[in-house]
Amino acid sequence: MRGRARGNAKVGPLSAQATGSRLLDAAFVRELEALRRRLEIRARSGAGGEHLARRKGSSAEFQEHRAYAPGDDMRRIDWSAYARTGEPVLKLFRAEEDVIARIVCDGSASLGFGEPSKLEVARRMAAALGYMTLARSERAQLFASGEGIQAEGSPCRGRGGLPQLLRSLDALTAKGGTNLAKAVDAVVQRSARPGMLAVLSDFFDPGPLTSALSRAVSAGHDVALVQVVAPEEIQPNFEGDFELEDAETGALVEVTMDASAIEAYTLRFGGLCEELRGWAKKFGATYVRVRTDEPLDEAVRRFVARSVD
Repeated sequence: MRGRARGNAKVGPLSAQATGSRLLDAAFVRELEALRRRLEIRARSGAGGEHLARRKGSSAEFQEHRAYAPGDDMRRIDWSAYARTGEPVLKLFRAEEDVIARIVCDGSASLGFGEPSKLEVARRMAAALGYMTLARSERAQLFASGEGIQAEGSPCRGRGGLPQLLRSLDALTAKGGTNLAKAVDAVVQRSARPGMLAVLSDFFDPGPLTSALSRAVSAGHDVALVQVVAPEEIQPNFEGDFELEDAETGALVEVTMDASAIEAYTLRFGGLCEELRGWAKKFGATYVRVRTDEPLDEAVRRFVARSVD
């Protein structure tokens, strides 16, 4: 829900204690507050909201006030309300377009690898994207993916929707297989209007993912890819004979990790990253690769800058 600015009340950042989640600590929230005004969602849903509508001939029915924040358009301040309360607030209208960020977080078994686990980092990154969206009085919706969409959260709006989003992320566990293409297609089919489509995964999925992502772009979605990887997956340091078990299928394979095997793996992993990078460049999407051992605020900055790593 959106809150109205009354009297001397101010809308400020939510603390980790207030949300009841360990995904957002106080220092991280302060960084997100500094970054949220720079986050641009290029797709618009076309419903009522905070952003100026591009449609002609629509009505301009007043909806509510929102507290002014640095970076807002000064021309949209309600000076009458400011004269009464001494607090600057913006006027929002139903004729203005809405913005929604749909966050697809991979919860397949391979995300359980690493220390911290890739899933833990993906959940924190998803929490960051959700926070920045909701703190702008916009909407966010979480989809948990595995072999398709495993769970779909209700769209939430504004800072008041953050606890709901974080509870859903806290409940996400690493289990089962992966079919990201099926998940992306399902989200696009369920979306009445386009918005940001952020996919967080290790992308260890042999399916036709880039084809599904291309369909999402064609449908008008602003696609952003966040690849979460462990350092050992980038530079494996194993040596000797191993019996490896596929975390998602349970299949066993015996391998000898010698120089040639490591080289073959490194080339295949590099090929995956290059495929994602090349797709992002071609379609004007975002691609951020996050190591589980790097400071997460650096990855968020690259995301906000809409980088292609």
